[in-house]
Amino acid sequence: MTSEPIRDPARDHLLTPQNAAFIIIDYQPVQVNSIASMDRQLLVNNITGAARAAVVYGLPIVHSTVNVKTGLNKPPIAAIRKVLDTFPTYDRTTINSWEDVEFRKAVEATGRKKLIMTALWTEACLTFPALDALREGYEVYVVVDAVGGTSVAAHEAALRRIGQAGGRMISVPQLFCELQRDWKRSETTTAFMDLFIGTGGTAGLQFSDDRTE
Repeated sequence: MTSEPIRDPARDHLLTPQNAAFIIIDYQPVQVNSIASMDRQLLVNNITGAARAAVVYGLPIVHSTVNVKTGLNKPPIAAIRKVLDTFPTYDRTTINSWEDVEFRKAVEATGRKKLIMTALWTEACLTFPALDALREGYEVYVVVDAVGGTSVAAHEAALRRIGQAGGRMISVPQLFCELQRDWKRSETTTAFMDLFIGTGGTAGLQFSDDRTE
């Protein structure tokens, strides 16, 4: 049971805390309340867990909102504000965040080419910047169970379009496991377990000995 030496985390083809950035876009009340592609409370649990993981593993985080400064929309939901309260938000008027100068500069400033992307809605505020980022040579990883659309059809069509352009689909548990990678990395093991349990991933974490003597 010998782990191989840690691969160069900046050059690893898998996601690592040293080669990826976390992008979170528009988890605001109006957008959350309009989601029809999955259970809304599950969506909130999952995006909160994904954001917490980004903080725990020290990823650069780019957080964007739409139309808060114009007064047309409200700030992010409380769960996200609590997790990301120390990070700046880049408010914009563009539906496509990639067309906002400050947002795009913030992404570029991370120096990371692997972008873990989350947004509401899947069919617009996720798809458009994902396609632009892919076109500019970034690798885009969409956390499929932490994003949502106005219908199942709209959500699934958007994911297909991103996939056809070269985007990669991942899940919240996969994100946790990919960033942790090895149980020997004890500095984040407790946080990893908390993240997994906090997003409902308790199955498989409770062990019992069913053997009969």
